[in-house]
Amino acid sequence: MSTFEYGQWQITNWLILNPLSKIPLSNPIRRFRYIIYLLDILLLSFTAFGGPQVHLMMMIERLVKKRRYITEEELLELQALCQILPGPSSTQTVTAIGLKIGGQPLAYLSLLVWSLPAMFLMTLAAIGVHLLEQKKISLSFTRFVGPMAVAFLMHGAYAIARKVIHNLQGWSFLIISTILAYLFPSPYMTPLLIVSGGVAASLNFRQHEKMERGPIKITWRPLIFWISVLLVAAGIGTVTKSLPVRLFENFYRNGSMVFGGGQVLIPILYNEFVEFKHYLTDQEFLSGMALTQVVPGPVFSVATYVGSLSMQSYGITGQIIGGFVSTAGIFLPGTFFIFFAYPIWGQLKKYRGIRASLDGLHATSCGLTIAAAISLFEPMAVDWQSVLTVAITLLILFFTKIPSYLLIILGLLLGLFIS
Repeated sequence: MSTFEYGQWQITNWLILNPLSKIPLSNPIRRFRYIIYLLDILLLSFTAFGGPQVHLMMMIERLVKKRRYITEEELLELQALCQILPGPSSTQTVTAIGLKIGGQPLAYLSLLVWSLPAMFLMTLAAIGVHLLEQKKISLSFTRFVGPMAVAFLMHGAYAIARKVIHNLQGWSFLIISTILAYLFPSPYMTPLLIVSGGVAASLNFRQHEKMERGPIKITWRPLIFWISVLLVAAGIGTVTKSLPVRLFENFYRNGSMVFGGGQVLIPILYNEFVEFKHYLTDQEFLSGMALTQVVPGPVFSVATYVGSLSMQSYGITGQIIGGFVSTAGIFLPGTFFIFFAYPIWGQLKKYRGIRASLDGLHATSCGLTIAAAISLFEPMAVDWQSVLTVAITLLILFFTKIPSYLLIILGLLLGLFIS
C-alpha cells in the first residue's frame, strides 16, 4: 500500500469511527457507518439483559465510549426525553439515536434490529408453552418462576420509587394509585390514573425554576399518523371482529399510555388479558413475565408473548401472527412520539408545567406496579413454597448482584429437578 493509499485508508477509518467529526462524509462512507451502527444495535439486542437501567449503561459503553456516535450528555438527554414519553424507554432511546444520526429511515431500521430478536424468542416461548399444555405436559417445572417474577416486580417498583419519588406529594400519589388500581383492575383505570397524576402534579409548576423560552415549531405529522393508525385499527376491529386487528389495537392503545417502562406495562397487560378478557391463565402470564428476564432486549417483548398466546386457538400460524401484530402495536406509538417530541424537546423541557407533571406520572406508574405485584402475589400467599421463593428472590436482588436472567434459569432448573 502506497503512502497516499495508507493515508486515505486512515482518514476513511477515522471518519467511520468518529461520526461526531464535522468533515462531510461521502455517501458510501456514511452508508457503511450506518451499517456498523445497526450491527452494534444488533449486538446489544442479543446481550442487553436486565431492563432500561442496564441497557443504558451498555449503550454508554458501546455507542458512546467505543463508537462515539453521540456524546454521553446527548445520550442521557435522549434517555430523559424517552422516560417522559409513553412507550418503551430503551427502544425509544435506540430509535432516537438512529433519528439523530441518520434520520427517520435509520430510526425505523434501529427499531426493527433492536426488537426483532426478542420478538422471535418470545414468540417461540409462547408456542412452546402452548404445545406443552396441548400435550398435557404440566407446567409445574415453572413453579418457582412465577413467584420469582412477582419478586422482580416488587423489587422493580421499589427501585423506581426510590429514584423518582422525593416528596410527600409523590408518596401520596403512589398510595392513592396503588389502592385504586388494586380495587378497580380495569384496563381503563391505568391511563386515567397516569393522566390524572400528571395533571395534578403539574399544578405545582411554581416550585420549578423559570427558564427562558423561545417559539416552538411543531411538526404535527407524527401525531396525525399516531391517531390515524389508532382510529383505523379500532374501526376495522369493530367492524370485522378480527382478533389480530383487535390485538393490534389493544397493544397500540396500551403502548400509547405506558409511562415508566416494562414494569408498568406488565400490570396493564395482566389486567386486560388475564383478569378482564381471560385470554391467558395466571400461570401462562407469570411464565411469560419471568421469561422476559431471560430474553435479552426490551422488556416490552412480554407483549409479544401475550399476543402470541392470545391466539393459541388458531394454531402455530395464528400464534406467529399474534406475536407480530402485538409487537408492532406496542412499539409503533413510542416511535411516533419520538418523531414528534425530539425536534421540540429543547424548548418543551423549559416549561415548568411539563417538568412538574413528571413527578405525578412517575409516582402513579409506581403505584400501578405495586398494585399488580399485590394482585399477582395474593393467590400465592397461601402456599409456603411460593412465599419462601418470593422472599429469597427479594433478598438475593437486594443484597447481591446476580443477574436476573441467571436467577430465572436457576429457578427453571430447580423446578425441572423437583418435577
